[in-house]
Amino acid sequence: MKISEIGMPKGANKRIKRRGRGAGSGHGKTSCKGHKGLLSRSGGHGGPRLGFEGGQMPLARRMPKRGFNSPFPQIFQVVNVGSLANFKAGSVVTVKELREQEIVKTAKADIKILGGGELGIALTVKAQAFSSSAIEKIKKAGGQAEIIK
Repeated sequence: MKISEIGMPKGANKRIKRRGRGAGSGHGKTSCKGHKGLLSRSGGHGGPRLGFEGGQMPLARRMPKRGFNSPFPQIFQVVNVGSLANFKAGSVVTVKELREQEIVKTAKADIKILGGGELGIALTVKAQAFSSSAIEKIKKAGGQAEIIK
């Protein structure tokens, strides 16, 4: 047996449907697309749009709408007061120092200091926002809380 004598197995080569080649072909007139409707049209409309549920009321319109979603939300990275305890006493803690200590992930987002944990050293903390308990704990330790823009 030679490689040139080997043929394709039976059923490997399937004949294509030649549509729109007259009534005698069996696929003439509507070319297997039926009458009217979205899938019968030309122009590359491969089917209904994304999210179309066959005329049923779509899920996005069935769900209740509540509240308000701001197009410009103010997103903070939060830092607890307890995580500032590893800084030296009397030092100034800014966004740059928090980034270097890997307390925050990025220096681009705003930072809010929260009152979780205890602070036993006096620090000057500069951040975009503070909780009232954080300001209280920083001042109790003898430090300052400064809001920056």
